[in-house]
Amino acid sequence: MKYRKLGRTGLEVSEIGYGAWGISGKQWIGATDDGSLAALRKAIDSGLNFIDTALAYGDGKSEELVGQAVAEAGGRIHIATKVPPMNRVWPAKPESALEDVFPYQYIIDCTETSLRNLKVESIDLQQLHVWNPAWVGREEWRRAFEDLKAAGKVRYFGISINDHQPETGVGMIETGLIDTVQVIYNVFDQTPEKALFPACLAHNIGVLARVPFDEGSLTGKIDESTVFPEGDFRNYYFRDDRKKQVAERVAAILKDLGIVETSAMAAVAMRFCLSSPAVSTVIPGMRSIASVESNVRSSDLGGLTAAELLVLKKHAWDRNFYA
Repeated sequence: MKYRKLGRTGLEVSEIGYGAWGISGKQWIGATDDGSLAALRKAIDSGLNFIDTALAYGDGKSEELVGQAVAEAGGRIHIATKVPPMNRVWPAKPESALEDVFPYQYIIDCTETSLRNLKVESIDLQQLHVWNPAWVGREEWRRAFEDLKAAGKVRYFGISINDHQPETGVGMIETGLIDTVQVIYNVFDQTPEKALFPACLAHNIGVLARVPFDEGSLTGKIDESTVFPEGDFRNYYFRDDRKKQVAERVAAILKDLGIVETSAMAAVAMRFCLSSPAVSTVIPGMRSIASVESNVRSSDLGGLTAAELLVLKKHAWDRNFYA
């Protein structure tokens, strides 16, 4: 496992982090507590030292499992979590009022709840789970950040940028009041490279690259015959003919790279993210030991070549399956 600086925080974090949405028991169907804990333990044993969770993941269930695994590891793991929008609307709408989403006391109360779930005295990184650039100048979130940091309950702060809207985080970066951003970045959505990543590099802001596999598309395991469990959010994400679309696009990527085995796509997807100098850590969901082992190997392989990255540039895909 290789490590990178998490921006100006100075924290040395594993370049493969653990995205803990999938272990929440909701939306992603099939996870068990025992299986999730086994995957978390395997990841930690493999050198992973950064876990990203959220209060909204299973209404605290994910945080509780993460807290248990971190306690077993002796507390040597960096934990990031998130304050959910009070109105429970993802992503934040342009007309969303801050007082309906992140009022001061709500940010404080959610952080206290996360501390109890995680069973820690301080959270390494607290993030706002949605963002609206219209809120940049407001004092409520600023005061909450300042008070939580002064109380020693949070070390660093960041925002999780709305799906496929990386440019909306640039103004927040320029305030100098956050330490990290979390953003969708993968072979299909390369838009953070245009404005967000240059701003992060200029201001020494850590980047958490989420959804590196486009919810499974870029693992090469999804085709027209794929069936997801009832209640799993991927039935919505890959509705209509979307499984066919992604299978065709993955086949085209592999063909252009001269790769025969579809199973190689996952490593390509991870190594694409790791090739960016702006990225501090990539946070794929990992619900099995096999997934952990596969993702850790990507760190050993390192980034892609300039020629491979040039090929992947033409496979960017402008669309939003969340909408």
